Amino acid sequence: MARRFLQIAVVYLLAGALLGLTMGIRQNFSLTPVHAHTLLLGWASLALAGLIYHLYPAAGATRLAKIHFWLHNLALPVFMIGLAFYLSGKPAFMPAVAGGATLVVLGIVFFTINVLRNVRSSPSGAQ
Repeated sequence: MARRFLQIAVVYLLAGALLGLTMGIRQNFSLTPVHAHTLLLGWASLALAGLIYHLYPAAGATRLAKIHFWLHNLALPVFMIGLAFYLSGKPAFMPAVAGGATLVVLGIVFFTINVLRNVRSSPSGAQ
């Protein structure tokens, strides 16, 4: 799971960087929230989860890790695409924003439960 989280995280890093570059070139920053959320919920959060799962392989081997991965990665694109359309003046996309955001948070709940249950000691074995 660690590898999967790190690999998808760099995809979100690239997407966020390309969006930021495009906004800068066009001097249109209306999608800044999409840029920020892609980098924070995509790149930063998933890269950190991947590092945690690398350091604590028992946590990465759980069903909770798989649920977190799939919920987060199915919902985040829906959230980001919905938010982009919503910010572009299409209020009909608010259900996609709300639904995607809710499922991302649910994925984070599974991650939290996983860490609290399965990360018991430091990677070196010390408490």
